Amino acid sequence: MTNIAVLGATGLVGLEVIKILEQRNFPAKELFLFASEKSEGSKINFKDQALEVLSDYETFIDKAAIVFGCLDEAPSREVVPRFREKAVVIDNSKAFRMDPDVPLVVPEINPEKIKEHKGIIANPNCSTIQMLLPLFPLHKEAQIKRIFVATYQSVSGYGRDAVDELKLELEYCATGQDIEKFEENIFPYPIADNIIPQIGAFNTDGYTSEEMKMLNETRKILDDDSIHITATCVRIPIVCGHSEAVSVEFENPISVDEAKEILQNAPGVKVLEEDENYPMPIHVVGKDDVFVGRVRRDLAFKNGLAMWIVADNVRKGAALNAVQIAELL
Repeated sequence: MTNIAVLGATGLVGLEVIKILEQRNFPAKELFLFASEKSEGSKINFKDQALEVLSDYETFIDKAAIVFGCLDEAPSREVVPRFREKAVVIDNSKAFRMDPDVPLVVPEINPEKIKEHKGIIANPNCSTIQMLLPLFPLHKEAQIKRIFVATYQSVSGYGRDAVDELKLELEYCATGQDIEKFEENIFPYPIADNIIPQIGAFNTDGYTSEEMKMLNETRKILDDDSIHITATCVRIPIVCGHSEAVSVEFENPISVDEAKEILQNAPGVKVLEEDENYPMPIHVVGKDDVFVGRVRRDLAFKNGLAMWIVADNVRKGAALNAVQIAELL
């Protein structure tokens, strides 16, 4: 039995981590929950107990063996290193993902990297996880050369405040008001009745930070800097579930039938084979698997495949992946 701590326990990912720990009967001896001062004293249910949320984590630094970091980047950089001497921190923020001393792990892909940790293991970006889970077994078979991906990402990828704002904006639209006059706070433009082709800040080449994560994290996870990736990441007005249109060029030939057979045997992947039986966000919420549909020959590449990939971004894209890392620990 292991003592566990969750930093950011009242956020979307923190709450999902707690839920999954219970669902998978993780051997937690004690569970310590931490959040900001405004959440202090609130209660979260875990295994028939109402656990109190605390804000002062300092006195608990040496009491947990595994810590789930579910904070934003800035607080993660401040708080997470304080735990690494006494525990292993599985961090969900982007703070440490590209640190060469921090393993970036998807358990179905590179579990051996866990052994290299120096107190911190990073959880990849949700869009990277769901893209690579089906692509990795194909990569082993035919060797990926380049990936073109367009993501359609729900607002829950930004957090609870974005979910609340979407609901407010939808109510605003429902009353017939002009959404362009809504005083947005979370995104650069209103998200209701709209899509926003920007997730993160732009770099000098015109790519956003979210798009560069998909390039850099893929190369680190697959340990292959030769793979070329162009991503366009788009925010859409749904609460949960990310979708991705992916085209892949391989070094070696691979047929649609071969790819489907490989994917059907891939851990954590569910293939929908019929043309009109494709995955959609309403089908995947609360599900562990990454769903793949519309697998077809890519007409732009000699050795290319195109596919449609959908997953619950809060669950497999963050919380479940972190718990699976903890199970391996």
